[in-house]
Amino acid sequence: MTAMNAMNGWLTAVRIVLRKELLDGVRDRRALFSALLYPLLGPLLSGLLFGFMADKQRDAADVPMPVMAADRAPELVEWLEAHGVEVVAAPEHPREAVRDGEVPFVVSVPEGFAASLAEGNPAKIELIVDGSRNDSRAAIGHAQKLLGYYGQELASQRLLARGIDPEVMHPVIVAEVEVASDQELAASVFAFVPMFVLMATFIGGMQLAVDATAGERERGSLEPLLLNPVSRSAIVVGKWLAAVAFALGCVILTLVACVAVLEYTPVRDLGLSLDLRVPALFGVLLAAAPMALMAAALQVLVASFARSFKEAQTYISLLVFVPMVPAVIGMMTGLERSIGALLIPGVGQQIVVEQLLGGGAATALDYLLPMLSALVVAAACVWLTAWMFRRESVVFGR
Repeated sequence: MTAMNAMNGWLTAVRIVLRKELLDGVRDRRALFSALLYPLLGPLLSGLLFGFMADKQRDAADVPMPVMAADRAPELVEWLEAHGVEVVAAPEHPREAVRDGEVPFVVSVPEGFAASLAEGNPAKIELIVDGSRNDSRAAIGHAQKLLGYYGQELASQRLLARGIDPEVMHPVIVAEVEVASDQELAASVFAFVPMFVLMATFIGGMQLAVDATAGERERGSLEPLLLNPVSRSAIVVGKWLAAVAFALGCVILTLVACVAVLEYTPVRDLGLSLDLRVPALFGVLLAAAPMALMAAALQVLVASFARSFKEAQTYISLLVFVPMVPAVIGMMTGLERSIGALLIPGVGQQIVVEQLLGGGAATALDYLLPMLSALVVAAACVWLTAWMFRRESVVFGR
């Protein structure tokens, strides 16, 4: 009975500290700012980027084609217009116009172009571009494809005129067989989604963890709290759970923002479609939840080591790179699923989230192994923080 009463008292203390820290966090503009801004800003910027790319790719076909000395290649002009291209006169100074961004490119037809074609010789044509201008690349690529198709058509006509089947130019035809689903292909492009989700676990509760430890110590409110006849572990667990709550809230907002971005930005114009269904979203949240527990525990521990509020902010800001490492590796080289990889905190969650977003099904083991490793790290950090709170040097920041 005594043990039960002690446990009830401990849980009551945890609940009181948790409620206090949550109220303080809601009132703290900095904590709310960090918890709300990131989940909206990251996906929004990515959505704007993909929207810009889609607009550029869609508008590339509508860009007029400036042709210099078009009278030297009337058949080319006729062919372009027949394929829906608006041919316009080139600027008087084409190189300067391209360099200044007045036009994305200029097609220059040199003297003797028609004569070379009539003689059956290769005819040179110049495409004046500025490779340093990113906003012109889509239009340049479209122009290169059109001119390439025109050259292939001329080559086929020359072979037919000689009684040769144009197919002899293609003795080997490579047929690419794609084994990845559309969902998997889209997930490989939208690799920023797992990174945003896992980074949200570290960013959401970051400000609250600093304020609940180093901030309270700097304000002189930590010592009176520790003078209460309450277990130090209950105080630490309450602060930790408050940071976890903010981190999970940040994860949920990030997922909602990512779904909204993928739904309302014209990514389908890029040939991509990532279908995020409700079961997959719940699976992502389940995979990220242990990461939030570990991140909050690490942040509370690191902030307790710091001697001042600013020092704690500096240390904790470096922890954000923890989920970025596996995310960058996953985007560049990919992460192979294995027992060892799943047991590494951050890496295991990255693998599971990528698998879910790609339309795959995660097994119970996929969830269990990363969860166990993250919980072990979280428990160790919470225990170490509670032990540190019994030392005067930590309480007074000496």
